[in-house]
Amino acid sequence: MPLKPRTAALAILCALAPFATIPAALAAPASEPIQPIPAARIGNPAAVELGKMLFFDPRLSKSGFISCNSCHNLSMGGSDNLKSSIGHGWQKGPINAPTVLNSRFNLAQFWDGRAADLKAQAGGPIANPGEMAYSHELAVNTVKTIPGYRSAFRKAFGSDEVNIDRLTQAIASFEETLVTPDSRFDRWLKGDKKALSAEELAGYKLFKDSGCVACHNGPAVGGNSYQKMGVVEAYTASSPAEGRVAVTGKDADRFNFKVPTLRNVELTYPYFHDGAANTLAEAVDTMGRVQLGRKFSAEENARIVAFLKTLTGKQPSFGLPALPPSADATPRPQPFN
Repeated sequence: MPLKPRTAALAILCALAPFATIPAALAAPASEPIQPIPAARIGNPAAVELGKMLFFDPRLSKSGFISCNSCHNLSMGGSDNLKSSIGHGWQKGPINAPTVLNSRFNLAQFWDGRAADLKAQAGGPIANPGEMAYSHELAVNTVKTIPGYRSAFRKAFGSDEVNIDRLTQAIASFEETLVTPDSRFDRWLKGDKKALSAEELAGYKLFKDSGCVACHNGPAVGGNSYQKMGVVEAYTASSPAEGRVAVTGKDADRFNFKVPTLRNVELTYPYFHDGAANTLAEAVDTMGRVQLGRKFSAEENARIVAFLKTLTGKQPSFGLPALPPSADATPRPQPFN
């Protein structure tokens, strides 16, 4: 029997559990379920700079064409704006690429949470035959042959040893800095009552009153829980991905996915794990029906969309890294094999 909207919202309030562990420094007014995004803090600048180079370097892929930035384009909200990403040999990916922005706030990485942290996630695509199609050994051997990288590893880690542990740690160090503070909504949370329009405030109230904050809360407005896609009404996905069940083996986790962040959501279309919603209006309509059992009117939908657009923060800004040149011994790309 379908759950009533309020019951459905309460059924997923477990998303609020991680909310209790948010550091006090991130806390917004106690009455609000969303906290401002803090600015990035850099602990090891040399590791961050090395990670930035590796993030943009397509030589970590077999083709010499695909980099981390290919699917997590930092000029496009940390995503690729495709329904599913394009992998080695123009293979179609099985799932929509989530944004890398603010991913440091996720309870785990990937839609199914199979990577515990950003370091674990960084190694996944490199060795995935449908993505970068390399191997960890080949990636390490490639980087080892490049003198400029050995120097960068020495600065970051104290020696020029290159291994997959250091390589993925460097990428994660860079990704940790990819936060988007100072959105208009954050300014409102911090006391600037002129930061939002009346329509945007009405959208936020509707967002809260409808139960959306049961899943979309905390600094990232999501990313801190797993929830079933299709709580009230079954959701027919166009993707073969089945969510957490692939990690836990438990049938109860079938179609449970990590709740995506709503930060910068106007930039990260299309939406959902299968990329089925092309617009925010479409996404709001679908989520209202399948998660809350509610049909938003056109006016209500527009108000929520107006609020969601206030979550766009300052995008990461930096100079593109000058990648060190390959040496004679550096393996050459194999884009057509």
